[in-house]
Amino acid sequence: MAPPERKSILLSFEKPLVELEARIDQIRDLAEENDVDVSAQLRQLEARATHLRQEIFSNLTPAQRLQVARHPRRPSTLDYIQAITDEWIELHGDRSSGKDDPALVGGVARLDGRPVVILGHQKGRDTKDNVARNFGMASPGGYRKAMRLMRHADRFSMPIITFIDTPGAYPGYEAEEMGQGEAIAYNLREMFSLTVPIVCTIIGEGGSGGALGIGVGDRLMMFEHSVYTVASPEACAAILWKDAARSGEAAEALKITSWDLKQLGLLDVLLTEPVGGAHAHPIEAADSLKQALIQQLADLSQLTPTARQQLRYQKYRQIGVFAEAA
Repeated sequence: MAPPERKSILLSFEKPLVELEARIDQIRDLAEENDVDVSAQLRQLEARATHLRQEIFSNLTPAQRLQVARHPRRPSTLDYIQAITDEWIELHGDRSSGKDDPALVGGVARLDGRPVVILGHQKGRDTKDNVARNFGMASPGGYRKAMRLMRHADRFSMPIITFIDTPGAYPGYEAEEMGQGEAIAYNLREMFSLTVPIVCTIIGEGGSGGALGIGVGDRLMMFEHSVYTVASPEACAAILWKDAARSGEAAEALKITSWDLKQLGLLDVLLTEPVGGAHAHPIEAADSLKQALIQQLADLSQLTPTARQQLRYQKYRQIGVFAEAA
């Protein structure tokens, strides 16, 4: 028996495109049933669908980009690792709490034949998997595991690659009791002292301190439809206006998109996505990511460890600098 086809997930702004594609399929089926040649008409409609898809995805609002970044079918950390690496060995545990946090995965891999350490947030594909992965919200143990692996990379001169995709660090009582804030702050400090190249990539949703806990690097890359924010638009709207329904306004004001961050000077490399988003063409997205990582690691490897540390320090010192106008 053939496995059931996975149900497609429709985003609200995709409705006109889906309706047009359904009409194309209907015409094609009718033509086959009645043995009628409508190839010319189908080519026109398919060209129209291609143009409409490009138009929709090139004019997304920040709130719509957030929907794409949170798409359940968007490639995850483990998806990209499987697609871009030659070998992969996942490592577990923080060597402190005796537990392993599945919301943050990491291990040793080979990228284009080069040994690297890769770590990143991991969301689930469905409700059960999301619960098991805690929706990609890491606990203190997850960030301590990440630092253990980063120290391992530094000890053996292996570049570090991080994939960021989380709504934020887990805010539960137990996490606070175990030192959530301290774990993230410790990682922020220690990542500045590492001597190996560090490339951080936002592959989906980069939320608050949960993203920063593995986000200090020499290069910050970001997929076109990903977002990076100090707080989720829903949380921001609830705090400022006591109304989470105004999240669209908050998303606009927070400047969360890749284009905003590029203009602000926070983003080093903007990775364009296939038309329709990375979830529509994951292999193309993975290939783009792999080539960018190889290029960035090649450039960073030309620098001495001391030079990398100094550039990393200056990079983050410049964030938030502004000039007052009279």
